[in-house]
This record gives sequence, structure tokens and C-alpha cells, in this order.
Amino acid sequence: MITYKFRIYPEKKQIFRLTNNFNICKNIYNELLNLSINNYKETKKSLNKYDFNNHMKGINNEIHSQVIQNVSDRISKAFQNFYRRLKDKNCKKKGFPRYKNKVKSITYPQSGFKLNNRKLYCSKIGNIPIKLHRKLEGRIKTLTIKQNQANQYFACFSVEKENKKAKHKSNKKIGIDLGLNNFITLSNGNKINNPRYLIKSEIKLKRLQRRLSRKKKGSKNRKKFILRVAKLHNRIQNQRTDFLHKLSYNLTKSYSLIAIEELKIKNMIRNRCLSKSISDASWNTFIQMLSYKAVTSG
Repeated sequence: MITYKFRIYPEKKQIFRLTNNFNICKNIYNELLNLSINNYKETKKSLNKYDFNNHMKGINNEIHSQVIQNVSDRISKAFQNFYRRLKDKNCKKKGFPRYKNKVKSITYPQSGFKLNNRKLYCSKIGNIPIKLHRKLEGRIKTLTIKQNQANQYFACFSVEKENKKAKHKSNKKIGIDLGLNNFITLSNGNKINNPRYLIKSEIKLKRLQRRLSRKKKGSKNRKKFILRVAKLHNRIQNQRTDFLHKLSYNLTKSYSLIAIEELKIKNMIRNRCLSKSISDASWNTFIQMLSYKAVTSG
């Protein structure tokens, strides 16, 4: 399964419908959570996804039925994960499912959407302009519409792709050492500098956050500055992700075997002096990208 993420540009009416969908999903989620809690108090038994689906029959015509069913799937998985953590003796935080203040995504599990050239049709929302910067390969299984903190909207397609075994073009091998001054040092002596995107934007970020703290709570100016801070954070994240994608892609295309040092990153982040630099470097994300790109690259 591979996920493709594309930027979409909904119109004002479509944004209103999406927001309405998010709010309905939030209310349904909280309703099902409340139902499950009350049922356990009375019967000492847990509800499953099918019980939730039966409870929601005939609910709300403003939202697609598949989207509603996905909400029951989300809350049933939340309880499954909770029970799994209860059984795990090493897990300290059990994390009982909580009521949601907001929901910023909806999922069409099987139907209710269609992709036509530069338009994405979503049931109950309409035809949304989409920027397809690459070709979708494989069978589309689900579609998730997401909104980030910077009020940008994305379509995420979960695609089932045939697993083809391919021989790598190169026989080269390389070892990688992660660092903070140099992001990586290769065993052949080559070094890649750490771009430090967060630290470079820190002065501007602090200035915006100071101005935000002076704004009256609930005012329009405060909402504007919250959005400006969110956009700057989003820009930093995009810069970092772009750097990591390109670096991991080049490495997996150039070398057939990549060895990387084993680090206990969670323990290292506890160091107050280094936590910000380690988080900015995003070693864990880089390792994950290397892992899946090494499997899919030929």
C-alpha cells in the first residue's frame, strides 16, 4: 500500500461543505464514544464496529454514508489500540479514547469519489480542482481529505500497488553516520551539511509569536496571527521534508545496500541542550524514508 498526497483547491462553497463534514464527523465520533462508555457501564461489554454502524443507520444526509462508516471504524480502532496497550505491561500510557474538539479529515473508504483529469469529485462536496504533480500507479482503495493548520487542503489516495521484485542497477554499498553539524557522513568520506531550517527561521518565528501573544483572545487579529505562525511552521516543515525526500531518493538510487547506525532517538531527545537540534534534523523521518524507498526503488 502506497499513499499519494496532492494539493487541492476547494472553492468557498466547497470549503463550507468540507467544514460541515468535519463537524458532523466530530459530533458522530463523540456520540459513539459516549454510547460505548454508557453501554460498558450498564452491561460491562464493549461495542464493535458493527454495533456502531447499526446505531448510525439513517443518520444525516449531508454527509456520504461511507464517510460516516469510517468514523465508526476510527473509534473501534481507538478502542482496539487502547485494549492492546492495556495488555502491554511495558506501556506506561494507556490512552483511553478522548472526546474530540475538532476533526480535520474525512475518509471515503470505498466509493463516493472519482478522479477526472484536473478535478476530484467528492460526494456531497462537488468537483474540486486538484494538482496532480505525478501519476497515480495502482488501484485506489481509499481517499482522505485533510486540512492542515495553515488552512491548506490535501487529497491523500491510499493505493494498492503490485509488489514487483527488481534488481538494483548498482552494486555499491555505503554506510551512514548521522550527526548535527553534518547531517550525514558517508563511509566514503562525503558529507551532507545539516540545513537547520527551524534554527534559520527561529528569529522570525519568535517575532511572530511575541506579536501573537499581545493580541486579544478571540479577536480577528489574533486569528490572523495564528494563521501566520501556522504558515511559517508549515513552510519550515515543507523545506525539511523536501530535503529529506531528495536525499533519501538519491541514496537509494545510488546504492544497493545502505547501512545506518542504530540510534535511540527518543532517549537522545530528552537532552535539553540537543532536543531542538535533533528534532530539527528529523533523523527518524529520514530513516523511515530510506527504509521504504530502499524497498520500492529498483
